[in-house]
Amino acid sequence: MTRGASANMVLEILPDRSGGAAENMALDFLLLQRHPRPANPRFRHYGWHRPAFTFGYAQKIAFVRGSLPTADPVDLCRRPTGGGIVDHRDDWTYSLVIPRGHPLEDLRATQSYREIHECLAAALRAQEIPAVTKPTCEPPADGGGCEATGVCFQRAELHDVVHERSGEKIAGAAQKRNKHGLLCQGSLWRPALGAAIDLEKLRDDFASRLGVVLACDPAATPWPDLDEGEVSGLTEKYSSPEWLEFR
Repeated sequence: MTRGASANMVLEILPDRSGGAAENMALDFLLLQRHPRPANPRFRHYGWHRPAFTFGYAQKIAFVRGSLPTADPVDLCRRPTGGGIVDHRDDWTYSLVIPRGHPLEDLRATQSYREIHECLAAALRAQEIPAVTKPTCEPPADGGGCEATGVCFQRAELHDVVHERSGEKIAGAAQKRNKHGLLCQGSLWRPALGAAIDLEKLRDDFASRLGVVLACDPAATPWPDLDEGEVSGLTEKYSSPEWLEFR
């Protein structure tokens, strides 16, 4: 558990909202770059206007297109974070921004990843889902490393959330760190739960546990007054062939 955050800091819980893939990615990035209260961590859950897939910043578009498990048209977008291909057709998606200098942001990537996923696993256990974080990494047969660079839910990586009995991956995430702080984009694959859950309770329990780890109180917060021109401009960039296909 991290310590040292300001006593008057809050974890801002932003309103749930849905968008297209490019808009969702743009808003996550701008919550890292342009938030009007930059000292506060901020959390949001969001949905998707259309069937969508996102993929990590460093992935090659040819690999992504060849790995999509559907021939149907989908909303496809490159994320500002890393990681593998994520199917958002039946997931529960969130993002968390931790400002620069916060003790959790100062941790190594694997440690902050674990802290966040321990909170999510505990929120799932509160609804009798036997969720734990994966304690070890088994490198793939091709001799590569443990990083998630393929299709996200095909294989659990170190500190992903998994089903305690089956070992099936339940949740993963990807991160981006810059001078403003840390952006974590996470996805929970609902079919892996094996049971229906109360998603509003999951959101609230997850946020409550994140507040403990971040040493600040969760507080419902209105949507920030972001510059609409910047939002639309970045959404347009993330929708462009140049962004989608630059690798």
